Amino acid sequence: MTVAVLLALLPVVLLILLGIALKQRRFLAEAFWPQAERLGYFVLLPALFFHGLATATLDQLPVFELVATLIVATLLVAGLVVALRPLLRVDGPAFTSIFQGSVRFNNYVGVTLAAGLFGAKGIALAAICNAAIVPTVNILCVLVFARHGTARLNARGIARQLATNPLVLACLGGILLQLLGLRLPAGVEPALRALGAASLPLGLLCVGAALEFGTMRQWVGPVVSSSALKFLAMPVATLALAVPFGLTGPALTTALLFQVLPTASSAYIMARQLGGDAPLMAGITATQTVVAAAIIPLVLTLLSGWAPL
Repeated sequence: MTVAVLLALLPVVLLILLGIALKQRRFLAEAFWPQAERLGYFVLLPALFFHGLATATLDQLPVFELVATLIVATLLVAGLVVALRPLLRVDGPAFTSIFQGSVRFNNYVGVTLAAGLFGAKGIALAAICNAAIVPTVNILCVLVFARHGTARLNARGIARQLATNPLVLACLGGILLQLLGLRLPAGVEPALRALGAASLPLGLLCVGAALEFGTMRQWVGPVVSSSALKFLAMPVATLALAVPFGLTGPALTTALLFQVLPTASSAYIMARQLGGDAPLMAGITATQTVVAAAIIPLVLTLLSGWAPL
């Protein structure tokens, strides 16, 4: 399992490093990066989520148990993060980054690891995880940005953000197609798959380009806080709920795997688009990606002693 984790995380780290190099050497114009972030947020990431959820094969899998476990665990940890807000001693935009770093996850790494561990069944289980967590996390993050981001929103503004959020809409659209049993047209499906695949390298390059090493000392507290919640509180909450739900075997392993993944590059893109602390978000994303290489196998090994994986 350790080798599979390292192989899945290695390209993520390399792409972040490439983004750093491109920015430092000014290989691309400064105006490129904001436009690349906008493309990823409004086009590429929605294509990834919509395609993945619409084309998943979910037969003979514990869909309800897995979805319920993941959603309730995510809500519990999100509530814990909000409750800890006074103790974190950061401003509103920085808190949005800590929040995202505590609840968001890297879909690409999760799907790669699940497929490597369980083959086609792992891909289907990963699709269920995405269907459960992606809409939940994005709705929670929009609410947190509305309260703590630089662009404060009233109730109407929050409703508008949720109704027009491209990631939420893409997830709901993919789930709807799945429920209706509809298939994507033959010419549309490969186009969406290609757009979704492009979101990984572009998003991680943007994360690397956004890193500001001159402010690294300011990252320590937020990085430690978000990482403790992500790598400890989230899997523990998931396991505590999975056992009474009767979740075992590959489904439980995949659930724990997704809940201990590092934060995705989409967190940085959302921070940039919705008024969060984007440089801090980039620092949390990069740090968690590196740390996850050691944390993921360790957490799964330790928790396997408490429940059958």
